[in-house]
Amino acid sequence: MFQKKIMIMLLVSLLGALTACSQEESVVIEEYPIEDDSLTENSTGVDGGTAKEESLSQNTETLESEEAMSDKEEDTRTAEEKARAAEMKDMFGENCIPEQTFEVELSEYDGKVYFVSYKPTGEDTQLRMQIVRDGEVMDTIHAYVPESLEHEAFTSLDAVSFFDANFDDCTDIVCIQTYGDTTFAAVYYGFLKGAGEYEDSFYSEYDLSDVITAQVEELTIPNIRSFLTQGKKNGEFTDYKEAYAAKVRLCAMETTSEMTYDLIYVDEDDVPELAAGVDGYYVSLYTYKDGSVYTLMDRWAYGAMGNSGYEYSPKNNNLRNYNTDHAGLILYTTYMTISEEQTLDILASIKTFNFDDANQNGYPDEEEMGSVGEYGVSYINGVEATDKECQSYDAGEYEYISGEAGYEEFVEMLASY
Repeated sequence: MFQKKIMIMLLVSLLGALTACSQEESVVIEEYPIEDDSLTENSTGVDGGTAKEESLSQNTETLESEEAMSDKEEDTRTAEEKARAAEMKDMFGENCIPEQTFEVELSEYDGKVYFVSYKPTGEDTQLRMQIVRDGEVMDTIHAYVPESLEHEAFTSLDAVSFFDANFDDCTDIVCIQTYGDTTFAAVYYGFLKGAGEYEDSFYSEYDLSDVITAQVEELTIPNIRSFLTQGKKNGEFTDYKEAYAAKVRLCAMETTSEMTYDLIYVDEDDVPELAAGVDGYYVSLYTYKDGSVYTLMDRWAYGAMGNSGYEYSPKNNNLRNYNTDHAGLILYTTYMTISEEQTLDILASIKTFNFDDANQNGYPDEEEMGSVGEYGVSYINGVEATDKECQSYDAGEYEYISGEAGYEEFVEMLASY
């Protein structure tokens, strides 16, 4: 009896041991599911441990291989960056910022040009930027720095992007700059050479830059672009309402002065033009066609230097401007029209002398003042013309191009059209 009890106890112990081995092996297989029949046949779990070690070895080799590849790619990128930096400095000098110097195509220039940025040197404490082609400086861009940061040293030019930020089909430049510990946005609007009163290709938009810095939570180029354009490109607007809404939103951010807006009918079609400006200082005029907004007048100044403003004859596609020199002794009358290409073209430039310019110097000398009120002659595009020829360009009744409503009032008015 005693021997039977011993045998039963041994059998129970053996079965317990086998069960434990079986459970240990199933954990190994579950954790490392390697397809190997020997694992299921072996009750010791030794092969299971071997498979685990082999798997760890394979994983380690894979990671080491990936890390080596990553290091190799990083080394390649670093070598390319160093080579490019050396090339940029060789072309533009040691003070250029290679990582923010690019060969680009800008609407303001034919063909490719270089946008070159320079860190401050010597007494110059400001970031410098230039447009360079074939070694010639085409334009110098005066970097914007907020007044509150003018005492801070330049730290970095963090990002540069080139896109049409204000829907005028000209390339603009948007930068993210850091002075001291403060990072801010800087927008430089692009203009075609000779467009309106602009002589350079790029001008800083101070107020707009400050608005972006204050309102864009994280200053990145994608965030700034989204903030400015709201995902729209010129040519993609569904109608003039959407296009003008986008323009007035930008206009309102471009100045701290009070802007006013209005819809007027300059030409013969049923699509109104957008007038926007600061009364007594400047006015802008926009038109719309086939998904695009076109800039006809961009902040044209008036109210000083003898310029009384800009007028239009409703539905007659005829605009007029009077400007004077020497207290009205020389009168300039300009007639303009909207072309089929949605540009503002000059019909006639009339120059009228209300004194006898005997010496032909274009200036009323003291000895010529006696002829004032007794003499007058006009020239159309440089050719002497009669009063009748001058009057032939007049379209009748004119109204001044100016805004009538503030931003919120205009948005409501636009929606009701």
